[in-house]
Amino acid sequence: MARKAKKIVVLGGGISGYGSAILAHQKGFDTFLSDAGTIKPLYRERLEEAGVPYEQGGHTIERILAADCVVKSPGIPDTVPIVKALREQGTPIISEMEFAYPYLGNARTICITGSNGKTTTTSLIYKILCDAGYSVALGGNIGESFAHSVAKGGYD
Repeated sequence: MARKAKKIVVLGGGISGYGSAILAHQKGFDTFLSDAGTIKPLYRERLEEAGVPYEQGGHTIERILAADCVVKSPGIPDTVPIVKALREQGTPIISEMEFAYPYLGNARTICITGSNGKTTTTSLIYKILCDAGYSVALGGNIGESFAHSVAKGGYD
């Protein structure tokens, strides 16, 4: 879906959102990030460095509804009015993972799920792979967002 879209709106300026916006901008999409709250200074700085337009403290509804595709941060419920409006008009709404995965290139992923021990398991696998000489990224609940790691690129 997102690969054919021209206008990408990213809803949410947290770690998932800013990483998705940077990747979308890098891939040549007309990108806009919107957050109803306040974006952390570090994320704002990175958006500005990358040249990604954004807003915080509210949404420009018309601009969001004009998107060909929306990348929604996981913390935004499907019940908020802007998400409902997007669904009603048929705008595709995807996750950071759905958006970033097609740009992974030749890199491989190791995904860890479960109730307990994810951070420890992730850290151990990361260390083992680094010690083995692989170029690896650490993401998810620790490290960077998946999309930002994909944007940075160059990982095994």
